[in-house]
Amino acid sequence: MQTTSLARYRAEWFDSAAGARRDILAGMVGTFALIPEVIAFSFVAGIDPEVGLFASFMIGIVLAFAGGRPAMISGAAGSVALVAAALVHSHGLQYLLAATLLAGLLQIVFGLMKLDILMRFVSRSVRTGFVNALAILIFSAQVPQMLNVTWHTYAMIAGGLAIIYLAPWVTKAVPSPLICIVVLTGISLAYPMPIHTVADLGRLPSSLPSFTWPGVPMSWDTLRIVFPYALAMAAVGLLESMMTASVVDDLTETTSNKARECTGLGLANVAAGLFGGIAGCGMIGQTVGNVRYGGRGRLSTLVAGVFLLLVMVPLRPWVAQVPVAALVAIMVMVSISTFSWGSIRDLARHPKVSGFVMLATVIVTVATHDLSAGVAVGVLLSGVFFASKVTRMMKVTDTYDEATDTRTYTISGQVFFASADIFADQFDLRDTAGKVRIDLTQSHLWDITAVGALEDVVTRLRHHGIAVDVVGLNQASAILVDRLSPTLARAG
Repeated sequence: MQTTSLARYRAEWFDSAAGARRDILAGMVGTFALIPEVIAFSFVAGIDPEVGLFASFMIGIVLAFAGGRPAMISGAAGSVALVAAALVHSHGLQYLLAATLLAGLLQIVFGLMKLDILMRFVSRSVRTGFVNALAILIFSAQVPQMLNVTWHTYAMIAGGLAIIYLAPWVTKAVPSPLICIVVLTGISLAYPMPIHTVADLGRLPSSLPSFTWPGVPMSWDTLRIVFPYALAMAAVGLLESMMTASVVDDLTETTSNKARECTGLGLANVAAGLFGGIAGCGMIGQTVGNVRYGGRGRLSTLVAGVFLLLVMVPLRPWVAQVPVAALVAIMVMVSISTFSWGSIRDLARHPKVSGFVMLATVIVTVATHDLSAGVAVGVLLSGVFFASKVTRMMKVTDTYDEATDTRTYTISGQVFFASADIFADQFDLRDTAGKVRIDLTQSHLWDITAVGALEDVVTRLRHHGIAVDVVGLNQASAILVDRLSPTLARAG
């Protein structure tokens, strides 16, 4: 088993020379797509761009080795920045670094506790809504770069999109987004024009990240301040990373170790906090772009992190000249390819409930710009609709045997907290029969509410002088009744 795991890990790094070349080029594209979003979310969090870029570098390096989903691109962006903003504004950067360290430690604990199992409660409708909402948010994030600009910007974006979609017809040796960046940068340098460049997005780092211990008092007051933010950052970061990993699983038709991704992200965020960075998580747009252009292994994740460091420091003067229009063109392409266009057709074919859950996830996510809020609403609605459906499947029928003066209630379906009241309402507590038989052969008792409802029905019937027999309990239900209501009479 261990040998198999090691072989799989090696294959995730290098399966062929062609695969390695694709990983390297796709990772480079992912880096350029990473920069504008990290800088934008750094401003949202109220921190300098270099804090977000340093964090993205550290997160990428650590997850390349410790992550559970090859080809994922993670960085300091997403809802984590929104959570961090309030802490930065109220207490400053040093408290954010402390919260980042604590968030990483919490994520390690969550991973060791296998809490990734909670992803099983996220339905396909919610995942589709998540992907569609992200596609919309990715596109909307480019809109500010297309407002109050000259016609040159629109021409460059159009040219970039033309290169991205047409270049693969000429060659697939180099990802077309990378060709787009090189060509548009060359044009802007050869023919100066009034367009924005990466230098206009924010100050790029001029030095390498260095070890930094948060400058906060080591006290209970500090823990009281940072813990709520750390817990929120840990939960939101894991949610986005798990959802991103699920999307990559679907795109690549492979599986991932999500528990390992939890602990890996925790280690990455601890490293980010120790080197002056903010906590991060999986970035769906950049990850999808990486996968679309050939990234499949851990090498693409490593290249994205290492190349980001090269971009940040040695190549800083050149990268600063890259037109923002090139990055906008890439992200527009990613948004178009990310959106599940088939889901629009499926609205007419699939059950209305599934469509409603998907649309609700999209609407809430887009309205709040909070991925966790959209997913939470989608999961909640899925649970409510599922409980309602299961409840409707429970049936109670009764028959009366005049010879024995016995009324038999036959229950079929699932009895749990959502159906327990309906179950109890089906019994005539003032029945004139001398004996009542409750047949549970075709049903299952799931929880304390179900056992409580059964016990209440039996107690009330006996209170009216009616003899009651409970029969047909399956083994699991019988064990539950024995543990929760040992005085409840049963037979069979």
